[in-house]
Amino acid sequence: MAGRKQFDVDEALRRAMHVFWRWGYSEASIDRLTEGTGLGRGSLYGTFGGKSALFRKSLERYAQTYHPLYEQALSGPHPGPGAVVEAFLRVALNRIADPAVPDGCLLTVSATQFPALDEESRAMVRALMDGLRARLEEALLAAGAGEQQAAKLALCALATNKSLAVLSRAGFPGEDLATVAAAAAENAKALPGRPA
Repeated sequence: MAGRKQFDVDEALRRAMHVFWRWGYSEASIDRLTEGTGLGRGSLYGTFGGKSALFRKSLERYAQTYHPLYEQALSGPHPGPGAVVEAFLRVALNRIADPAVPDGCLLTVSATQFPALDEESRAMVRALMDGLRARLEEALLAAGAGEQQAAKLALCALATNKSLAVLSRAGFPGEDLATVAAAAAENAKALPGRPA
C-alpha cells in the first residue's frame, strides 16, 4: 500500500534511543543512527525529523520507560528518608545491571553533553532531572523529612543516581555501585527526622 511504513516505528525508536544512550548526542552520527535502527536516511528523517527531534523522541521514550519505575519506588509508604533514597537508587542499580541496555543512563550522558544540544533538548533534559528531584522531595517529606532536609537529600540522591551512571560507564563493577548506593542510603538514615 502506497505511503505505508514497512517497519516497526516503535522498535526503530527503541533502537535509536539505545544509539543515543551508548554514544551520546555528539557521537550519535546519522550513520550510527541508520545502522542502529536499520533504517535508511530517508526513512529516518521522514519518520522522526532531524537528529535533534529524534533525540527528543528518544528521551521521551526513555522517560516513559524508566520514570514510572521511579514513581513506583517512591510511592511508598517508606519508614523514613533513608528508605526513600534506597528505593530510588535501587531503580538505577537495576537498570544498570540490565544487560539488554547500554551502560549508564541516557539522561545522564545527555546532561554531560549539554553544550552540544539545542535549546529545546537542553530544556527537556533539565525538566526531566528537575521532575525527578521534585518527586524525591515529595517522597522524602512523606517519609518524615523536614523541608530543608528533604531538599538537600533529594539533590544528593539525584547526584548519587547520576554518579552511579557515570561510574558504570567507566566500568566500575556492580558491587562498587551497590556500595555507593548503600552509603547514600545510610547517610540519609543517620539524619534526624522531622520534629514531632
